[in-house]
Amino acid sequence: MENNFDVIIIGGSYAGLSAAMSLGRSLRKILVIDGGKPCNRQTPYSHNFITQDGKTPNEISEIAKEQVLKYETVTFFDGLVTKTSRNSSGFEVETDNSKKFSAKKIILASGVKDQIPDIKGFAECWGISVIHCPYCHGYEVKGKTTGLLSNGDLAFEFSKLVFNLTKDLTLFTNGESTLNEEQTEKFNQNKIEITESEIKEIVHENGHIQKVIFKDGREKELEALYVKIPFEQNVNPEDLQLELTEHGFIKIDHFHKTSADGVFACGDNTTLMRSVANAVAQGNFTGAIVNKELSEESF
Repeated sequence: MENNFDVIIIGGSYAGLSAAMSLGRSLRKILVIDGGKPCNRQTPYSHNFITQDGKTPNEISEIAKEQVLKYETVTFFDGLVTKTSRNSSGFEVETDNSKKFSAKKIILASGVKDQIPDIKGFAECWGISVIHCPYCHGYEVKGKTTGLLSNGDLAFEFSKLVFNLTKDLTLFTNGESTLNEEQTEKFNQNKIEITESEIKEIVHENGHIQKVIFKDGREKELEALYVKIPFEQNVNPEDLQLELTEHGFIKIDHFHKTSADGVFACGDNTTLMRSVANAVAQGNFTGAIVNKELSEESF
């Protein structure tokens, strides 16, 4: 296996595969490094992606990988990137099995790592009935008994999207509410119950939520629970001195360039809009921009 490439793409899910196809069709030597653990691996079906609506996430990625590998200049490597640094030709990438590769450009399509809260049953339901996106999952749970685990301004804004899909909605602030008086009144007007009790456990069957149990002993039957949870980047921003946004995403410009020269980023690590369709679009665009930059440098 060769060690020198035009571009190394860190992350081989939807954004990375899309960027690889764009660059492979431009005859660029591409290495895609992926550890095989996408954040949506528990999600049973993917939605809101035209032509692929209702397929499993794995089906979509396997079809994509098969198509991308038809381009002879694209190579895949199974592994996790542990370090990325600059060298005389551009960049050097080291993996968890001590393999080293170099490239002129880097594309970070590495996604994010969700920080699962310490609530019994949460991890088992994540992506199945404990969900993050009304566009990805909302239609399937429309009209059902639904909870929203959030607080403050984020809860207020998020509730508007969820309330459009179901009127049987309860807000769980998991502690004292930080909604202001006006926001609280709006919830009351829309008959959205606000529960401040802390959640102890999510009772479920094979990831399908049945009820939540609170630390004070009370219970609430549910069929779906929306939540926004913290995350961290899958790559170390300090390796390349990457600038992050106030929300913790990799900061990019309109051409998906990061604050580090020669490093680009696309997909879930750059945006609040975490969806398969958006990742594919971002990857396609990033691949084209990187190819343009390589073409200009060699012309």
